[in-house]
Amino acid sequence: MPAEPGRPASRHVLILGGTTEARGLAEALAGAAAAEPAGAPRPVRVTTSLAGRVAAPVLPPGGTRVGGFGGAAGLAAWTAAHRVTHLVDATHPFAERMSFHAAAAHALTGVPLLALRRPGWSPGPGDDWTFTGSLGGAADLLACRGRARVFLTTGRMGLHHFAHLTDPWFLVRSVDPPAAPAPPRLEVLLDRGPFTLAGERELLERHRVDVLVTKDSGGSATAPKLVAAREAGLPVLVVRRPAAPEGVPEADSVAAALRWLARTP
Repeated sequence: MPAEPGRPASRHVLILGGTTEARGLAEALAGAAAAEPAGAPRPVRVTTSLAGRVAAPVLPPGGTRVGGFGGAAGLAAWTAAHRVTHLVDATHPFAERMSFHAAAAHALTGVPLLALRRPGWSPGPGDDWTFTGSLGGAADLLACRGRARVFLTTGRMGLHHFAHLTDPWFLVRSVDPPAAPAPPRLEVLLDRGPFTLAGERELLERHRVDVLVTKDSGGSATAPKLVAAREAGLPVLVVRRPAAPEGVPEADSVAAALRWLARTP
């Protein structure tokens, strides 16, 4: 459902979405609006913006738009044209370009900005994790492992970083099929989280995986793979999160984001 420019509302929250937390915030705001008495002015209008990288996304309640804004200036212009009063960056922790565009748009418009970022993962007792700063760094580490059987859960967009590796066998899980270039020894599993611990255990055993590669995405939807890897004694290569814009207030949960919205004029 497209957003409507100029629609009267006391508040218009634009959520830069694509995450579980973005959907949860949209659901909470839409639910609050639906609970208002009939005929009362709608206190919150919510629009969720999706990047459009998934062919069939699960749409949140409220207004939605799909596609880019045309950089920070485009986001600022859309924000002004649609009378956005609050901007929430709830994009994936690795969507760093959009986060910097949001910070720049905030600077241009003065619209309050919040970053809704779930906490990252931390290794615990029994975990065998190696951190690296990039997908290219993860590929370099895999090159030293020879004919490893790799469960690659870093998404389809960065698969080209591993395309030159001819020795490892890769199991790649993604929502949509990945595009070339890709490693020659590759099996693709199309699936969408959340995933269960039992399912991840079975997957690692069935495919005889001996190393897991993941981004530090955080959250619970895909965390069972880390528990399954620990139980199986498998090493895990973890790509660290990229730098985020400085000076932007952060919330680590939907509840914290709602509190910020409640106290921010």
